[in-house]
Amino acid sequence: MKVARRSFDAVIVGAGGAGMRAAVTLAESGLKTAVISKVFPTRSHTVAAQGGVSASLGNSEPDHWTWHMYDTVKGSDWLGDQDAIEFMCKQAPQVVVELEHYGMPFDRTDEGKIYQRPFGGHMSNFGEKPVRRACAAADRTGHAMLHALYQRNVRANTQFFVEWLALDLLRAADGRVLGVIAMEMESGEITVFQAKATLFATGGAGRIYYSSTNAFINTGDGVGMAARAGIPLEDMEFWQFHPTGVAGAGVLITEGVRGEGGILRNASGERFMERYAPNAKDLASRDVVSRAMVTEINEGRGCGLNKDHVLLDITHLDAEVINKRLPGIREISIQFAGADPIKDPIPVVPTCHYQMGGIPTNYHGEVVVNGASVPGFYAAGECACASVHGANRLGTNSLLDLLVFGKSSGESMVEYIRKQGSSQDEIPQSEIDRSLARVDRLNTQKSGADVHQTRLAMQRTMQSHAGVFRFKDMLAQGVDKILEIEKQVLQTEIKDKSQVWNTARIEALELENLIEVAKATIISANARTESRGAHVRDDAPDTPEHPDGRDDANWLKHTLWFRENNRLEYKPVTLKPLTVDSVPLKKRAY
Repeated sequence: MKVARRSFDAVIVGAGGAGMRAAVTLAESGLKTAVISKVFPTRSHTVAAQGGVSASLGNSEPDHWTWHMYDTVKGSDWLGDQDAIEFMCKQAPQVVVELEHYGMPFDRTDEGKIYQRPFGGHMSNFGEKPVRRACAAADRTGHAMLHALYQRNVRANTQFFVEWLALDLLRAADGRVLGVIAMEMESGEITVFQAKATLFATGGAGRIYYSSTNAFINTGDGVGMAARAGIPLEDMEFWQFHPTGVAGAGVLITEGVRGEGGILRNASGERFMERYAPNAKDLASRDVVSRAMVTEINEGRGCGLNKDHVLLDITHLDAEVINKRLPGIREISIQFAGADPIKDPIPVVPTCHYQMGGIPTNYHGEVVVNGASVPGFYAAGECACASVHGANRLGTNSLLDLLVFGKSSGESMVEYIRKQGSSQDEIPQSEIDRSLARVDRLNTQKSGADVHQTRLAMQRTMQSHAGVFRFKDMLAQGVDKILEIEKQVLQTEIKDKSQVWNTARIEALELENLIEVAKATIISANARTESRGAHVRDDAPDTPEHPDGRDDANWLKHTLWFRENNRLEYKPVTLKPLTVDSVPLKKRAY
C-alpha cells in the first residue's frame, strides 16, 4: 500500500478546544503546525459545551483561586493531583481573559464585565455557599470558544487536515514519539505525519455507553492509539454521568439551567435535592445529583408513564431570562422533549457525559510513564489525565482544562521542538506496517462480526454493568462479556469492499479504539473495591470507618491499565500542591 509522507514541527490530533489552543501557541511561535481532525474544527465536540468556563474573576461577588482549588479537590473526591489542580485554578483568570482578547463573545454584566453564573460544586469561602464562577456566552459557550480559537488559528496560518482519521502513534525503537499515521476519510489515502512533537487532543470516548451526551465522533481515538502503542491509561473507571440528559434522547441540558435557578422535582413535585444536599441543593456535585435522581427513580418517585425520569423545572423563571440566558436549551427541550420550558418542566435522566481518566500527563502536558516523560508526546483535554478531575469533574472545569492544558502543552512543545534542531529521525518501517495491517485486515476479512451489532453489544454491556451504580457480580460478569466482545471486534467484516471509502470502514477502525476504552474502564472498575466520586459500588457502602464508601488507606491511588495482558498498576495521588497548603481529607458533603 502506497503511503505518502508529510513533515511538520508539530502535529496535533484533534481540533477541539485543547488542540486549537495548543495550535495557537505553536503557530504563533513560528513553528510549522498541522492539526488533524475528523470533522471541521468548529464542529468538534467542544461545540456541545453549554454552561460556561470556570475562573475566579470575581465579577459578580468576591472569589479567589484557592476557593476554586478547594472545590476542585473536594469535587474530585481527593483523587485529583493537587499540584495540577493548583496550576489550573491559578491560571484560570489569565486564560479566560486571553480568550476574551481572541474575540470570545462572553455575555456581559451591566458594568461590561464578563457575566458569571453559579454552577454545581462551585462555592465561596471553602464550601460556604454557591458562588458565580462560570463565565458564559448564553448556553453556547463551547460554540463561541471554538469559533474564537479557529479564527485565531487561521490568523496564525495553522494548517488543518479536515476529515482525516488518525490511525496509530509512531514511535522510535527507544520509545520517542515521531508522529502519527492517518487516513483521509474520503479517498482512503494513508499518510505519515512526521513531527518533532505530537499532541493528542482527541476528546473523550462516551460512545462506549448506550446512553450518552457525546457525539458519534467521540470514539476514544487518542486513548486507543496510546494503548496500542504501549502507553497505560489512568483512572479509566471514573466516568461522569451528567444529571440532566433529555429523557429518551440523551441530549445534554446544561447545569447552567440549575445555575440560573432550575429545580429538580420528582413525581409529587417535591424539590428532592434538599434531602440529599441540604446546603448546595440542586447545585451539588454531579455525581451526587445523578445518584440522587437514580435513587428517586428506583424508589418509585420517578415521573412519566414508566416512572423512569425526573423533571427539571424553570417555569418559575421569567420568559425573558430563559430567552436571553438559555435560548439553546429552550430549543433543545422543544425539539427533543416536546416541552417548552417556559410553560412545562423538562424530563431528564442521568446520561454518560465525561471521561475523567485518560492518557497520563503532568500539568505541562507531557505524557508520563513510570515517572518519566515520553519524549515528543503530549496530551491535553478530555483524552488526557493530568489529573485535575480525579473521581468526579466539576462542571465548567472541562472548558478550563482545555484552555489551561492546551496552552501549557503548547508551550512545552515549543520548548522541546527548539531543542531538537532541524533533523528528524527515520520512522521504523515496522511501526508503519503495524498500522497498515489494521486497514488491510478490514479489506481482506472474508467473514466476521457486524460492526454495528458488535458496537451495540459493547454499549449495552457497559451501560448495564458499569453505570451510575455498580455491583460486584455485575462488574465481574461485565469484564467477561467485554473480553468476549473484543474477540468479535478483531474479526469485524466490512460488507462492501468495492468502495474505496465508506462509513463502515471508518466505524470499524473507531470500534477498535472504543473496545480498548471499554476494557480499561470495566477492568479498572472491577478492581477498585471502594466507592469514590463517580465510582459507587454496592459492596462499599457509607460507614463511619469509610465515609461515602471511600477507603483512603488502600485506594487513595491512581489506576494504570496496560493493554498488554490487561495488567493493572497503581501510583500515588499527589496530595502536595505547588505553593499552598494541601486540602485535607474529609467526608464529602454538600
